[in-house]
Amino acid sequence: MTQTREIRVRTCIATRERRPDTELLRVVVDPADENRLLADPSRSLPGRGAWITPDLAALELAEQRRAFGRAFRVSGRIPDTGPVRTYLAAQAAGPDITRKTEH
Repeated sequence: MTQTREIRVRTCIATRERRPDTELLRVVVDPADENRLLADPSRSLPGRGAWITPDLAALELAEQRRAFGRAFRVSGRIPDTGPVRTYLAAQAAGPDITRKTEH
């Protein structure tokens, strides 16, 4: 017997598009610093999560719309999205693989 995993549909907080959760990035509040957001690509960090299209344009749109404040139910303060921006920039740059060839 093979067990099929149910595909969950989530809404991007920036673009408001509904997509399978496998196509979106989960973002959570850092448990150590409640003013900072973390990317959670493994979907294993505790707490409330928000889903975003994994590109820098969507992150900037979410920041303009103040979507993170609404998603995490915080008012008055803007969470630091620096770690999420760093993660997305690294993903956009692609893998930095240096291969060693044997002679």
